[in-house]
Amino acid sequence: MTTIPTNTLILAIVLIALAVAAVAWLVVQRQKSTKLRRRFGPEYDRAIKEYGGRTKAEAELSKREQRVAGLNIIPITAAEAARFSNAWSSLQSRFVDDPKGVVPEADLLVRELMIKRGYPMGDFELRAADISVDHPSVVKNYRAAQIIALRNARREADTEELRTAVVHYRTLFDELLGVVPTKVASIPAVGGVPVRS
Repeated sequence: MTTIPTNTLILAIVLIALAVAAVAWLVVQRQKSTKLRRRFGPEYDRAIKEYGGRTKAEAELSKREQRVAGLNIIPITAAEAARFSNAWSSLQSRFVDDPKGVVPEADLLVRELMIKRGYPMGDFELRAADISVDHPSVVKNYRAAQIIALRNARREADTEELRTAVVHYRTLFDELLGVVPTKVASIPAVGGVPVRS
């Protein structure tokens, strides 16, 4: 009968324990990555490119989550939503006459709404990072609008770019406001031709 030396048995147990721990760690990391990818969507991939790898990007995204969790983000009242919606409608109606002036107004209105909701107003990148936690699908619009706004400030943006910036700001504005875009309803008409309402 051969017996395994105690040292060999202890070493085998330690190696098995290390292998199990390594597998468990990998599973936890994969779950964390999956959770962050789901939560941040396209912002996850952007962060990987910006920070040069998954580990640094995930650390940054986790830090964003913690920072925003400490904020007091609140919904706005119906009266405030109506006031903001009216302000946007007014702004949008002035676009044809003053596209260069409307873009900075749109930026200011979005910032005012962010403040009302409880987002801090640090530099642009911090604002975008905070927005990315709860609104990852529209933060790219905010960044694109900001780039055009900067071009507008240097008098380099054309009218089509300004229109695009306003559309991008509107997307974020609606998301922050909590507005759900309404679908165009088809109403049957005489003669079988639907009428859009």
